[in-house]
Amino acid sequence: MTSAATAGAGLTVAVVGLGFGQDFVPIYLSHPDVARVVLVEPDAARLREVKERFGVTDSSADIAGVLADPTVDAVHILAPVQFHADMSVAVLEAGKHCACAVPMATSLADIARIIRAREAAGTNYMMMETSVYGREYLTVDRMYRAGEIGDLTLYRGTHIQNLDGFPSYWQGYPPMHYLTHALSPVLAMLGTTVATVQAHGAGRLTSDRQAGEFDNPFPAEVGLFRLTGSDALADITMSFFQTARSYLEGFALYGEHRGIEWPEDNEGDLTQYDMVRPAGGQRGNPITSTSLTPSDFPELLPPELRQFVRPSRVLLPGMPRPVDVASHHSGSHPYLVHEFVDSIVSARSPRVDAIRSAEWTAPGIVAHESALAGGISMPVPTFAPSATTLSS
Repeated sequence: MTSAATAGAGLTVAVVGLGFGQDFVPIYLSHPDVARVVLVEPDAARLREVKERFGVTDSSADIAGVLADPTVDAVHILAPVQFHADMSVAVLEAGKHCACAVPMATSLADIARIIRAREAAGTNYMMMETSVYGREYLTVDRMYRAGEIGDLTLYRGTHIQNLDGFPSYWQGYPPMHYLTHALSPVLAMLGTTVATVQAHGAGRLTSDRQAGEFDNPFPAEVGLFRLTGSDALADITMSFFQTARSYLEGFALYGEHRGIEWPEDNEGDLTQYDMVRPAGGQRGNPITSTSLTPSDFPELLPPELRQFVRPSRVLLPGMPRPVDVASHHSGSHPYLVHEFVDSIVSARSPRVDAIRSAEWTAPGIVAHESALAGGISMPVPTFAPSATTLSS
């Protein structure tokens, strides 16, 4: 396929799914290497409203329209989880570059299908993992690489979210199948994979929360993940039902010199703990606790995208009026868009490519199998080595 990128005209990107997906539309419209955005949404009223709001003229009611369009270079899938694998394979088989919201898939067989399709197509696949592009991760990753944290001992990832009232396809969803937000930061920071996992289910789903017909009896799941080539242990808690706690999606980690904890209310400053050796005759190590405001890293982005790291108001060509744009997932969205677009334009693999996406997704699939089997330790399959490393 001869793409617009290779012709020097800028990319045409299709955004599929305008619920959560509409947050990405103004970012793609603003990217200097994107010439055109096509919107895909089966809900006619929603499609019409988003087109009008952002001044976009090109659209389709379903993904088949853009897959058959030779002018579309890349597709960003933001449809419900059950469509991720089939849509990703279809995009790749159409010879287009594919970005997809998490998770990559919910079965090992579908992960393998996506990898095979990407290899056959020779185009890019990127799982759009927000957690490794948020300001908290970027700040802590810089600390780790500077040696300020020291060797990592313990990592705790948490994702607690009440899905009561969400669409039926979420009801009874296996929590560990949505593991990537909670686990990916430690895998990215250490540049490693999961070797084995031992997980347990917690609680028992009520019958009214099983409308999704998943093979899952648990409202929450907790897993211990052993990492390849590391003595650190990852302790992950995932809960989508029957857990009386406000929304929390973050991580804490503890090293020999410094520990970092996510804010209890999910927003605001991190807590930083620094430890020094005790003075002579003193028991225990002195600890100081300070608040840490995570930094933005606008220098990592083209100037046109820097405003999207924080909530902003935009008025782009073709828009009838200014639009307020939120900045969810810790300001990660413009970094994700830029990484995907730049990987295509630069003819390189994205940092979270198909192999790394598999390495970050498969542990959750195996963890749920472990929980169903009563908590036995299970190996996580390996994949071919990724050609890139993820660091800030």
